[in-house]
Amino acid sequence: YIDVASIDNKMGCIVDDLNVVSSSDAPSRARKIVQRGCVIYSTVRPYLLNIAIIDRDFSKEAIASTAFSILNPISGCSVNYLYHTLRSYFFIDYVESCMKGVAYPAINDTNLLNGCIPVPPLEEQKAIVATVNQLLKEVEALEEQTKARVQLKQDFVTSALQELAKGDTVKEWSFLQEYFKTFFTEKSAVKKLRESILQLAVQGKLTKHWRSENLNQESAAVLLEKIKAEKDLLVKDKKIKKEKPPPAISKDDIPYELPEGWVWCRLTELVDVGTGSTPAKSDSSFYLGGDIPWYTSSATNDEFAKIQDVLITQKALDETNCKIFPSGSLIIAMYGQGKTRGQISELVTPGATNQAIAAMVFFDSSLIVKQYLKSFFQKYYHEIRQLAEGGAQPNLNVGKVKATLIPLPPQIELDTIVVKVNALMVLCDDLEKEINHSTTQVEQLMQSCLKEVFLPAEGTKADEGAEEEGLMMAAEERGKYGNV
Repeated sequence: YIDVASIDNKMGCIVDDLNVVSSSDAPSRARKIVQRGCVIYSTVRPYLLNIAIIDRDFSKEAIASTAFSILNPISGCSVNYLYHTLRSYFFIDYVESCMKGVAYPAINDTNLLNGCIPVPPLEEQKAIVATVNQLLKEVEALEEQTKARVQLKQDFVTSALQELAKGDTVKEWSFLQEYFKTFFTEKSAVKKLRESILQLAVQGKLTKHWRSENLNQESAAVLLEKIKAEKDLLVKDKKIKKEKPPPAISKDDIPYELPEGWVWCRLTELVDVGTGSTPAKSDSSFYLGGDIPWYTSSATNDEFAKIQDVLITQKALDETNCKIFPSGSLIIAMYGQGKTRGQISELVTPGATNQAIAAMVFFDSSLIVKQYLKSFFQKYYHEIRQLAEGGAQPNLNVGKVKATLIPLPPQIELDTIVVKVNALMVLCDDLEKEINHSTTQVEQLMQSCLKEVFLPAEGTKADEGAEEEGLMMAAEERGKYGNV
C-alpha cells in the first residue's frame, strides 16, 4: 500500500520499506492501481512535491491512496521527462492557481489533467532528461561544498565572538576587522555580531580600554542619586505617583560582576514605567474623530514606532486608563505572538498605548540613559521573553518590567558606550548592505550565464565552453552565500 509517507520526494522514487496489508485490511481510500513506468502525483498539498516514478515491479499488487493521481505516459512521452515537467515552476504555478481548501489544499484530477505541458520529440525529451540529471548532480556537489564552507564560517564566527567576549577586546576587534568581509557574508553571522556588540556594551567590555585611560570618573551611584532626587521631587509635586520601593538586589540576583564604578539597579529607579488600556470598541465616541495616536504591541516591530492606524479621542483619555506618553519614551511589548513579545521601540510622536505595552518615561536627569537602555533591552530580548507567564500565549507583566536588573555605567562612560555601539551598528549595517549587493550581483550573473548557456546566439564550441565555465563560476560564487 503506497501512501504519501512512501514517497522520497527529493529522489523522486518510492521507498524500499512499503506497507504490506491484506485486501480486507486495506484502507478504503486504497483504490488506485500502480505499476512500473507510471508517475504518481499527490494532489493533496501538491506544493510539497510528493511526486515519484514507479521504477520497479512488485511481488504483490501495488495499490495507491486516492490522494494520488496516477499518470501512465503513452507512447512518445518519456516518464522521466514527465516527472521533471511536473516539478517545474510553470506547472507548480498552474497547480497552485487551481488549489482549493485551507488546511489541506488540493487540486482535483480533472484540473490536474487539463494542465498544459510542452512536449518535444521523444529523442529530445531524453536529451533534456540527461542534461537535467547531470546539472542536478553538479548542484548537489555544490550544495555539499557550500554546507562545508558555511559550517567553517559559522565555526569561525562563533569562536571569534566568544574570544571577543572574554579576551582583550581591542586586540580581538583589530583581528576580526581584517576578516569582516570574508567571514561575515551571511545575515545570520551579522546578527550574531550585533548581539555580541550589545553584550560587550552592557558588560563594560566594550569600554575596557577607554576606562583604563579615564580613571577619575565618578561612580554610577552618583548618577543614580541625581535621578532619585528628581524623582522624589516629582512625587512631592504630585506629577508622578509614589511607588513601593523596588525589590532589594541580592547576590543571587547578580548575573555577572561589573567593572569598577558601575552599579546594579532596577529599571524603575531610572524611569517612570506605565502602561495603558483599550477603550471599549463598542463606544464609537472613543474613536470617531480622534486625533491621539494609540499604540499597540505591533508598533514595536520598528526601532522607531510608526503612528498607528487607530486614533482615540480626548474622551477616551478622560474616561479610561489611557494616558499620553511623551515622544522619546521607550515602549516594550509585554504580549504578542511570534517575535513581538520583548521587542523595544521608541515613540517619535506622543500617544497612548494599550495594556500590552509598558512605556518608559524619562526624567531630565535620566535622559542620558535612554540610548544605553534601548541597547540593553535589545540585548536582553531573549531573557525578558523567558520571564513571561501563561499557556498558549505567555505574557509579561508591568511589575516584572519595572524590576528588570540594569547594569548602570558612570555618566561619562554612558556617552562613550553609546558612541561606540552606534559606530559598530553602522558597520553591521554596511556589512548587511554589502551582502544584499553581492547577492543581487550573483543573481544577475547567474541569470546572465543561464541565458547565454541555454539561449545561445550563434557561436563556437569554444564560446559554449566559456559560457559553461561562467555558469559554474557563478554557481560557485553563489554557493558562498548558502543559496545554491
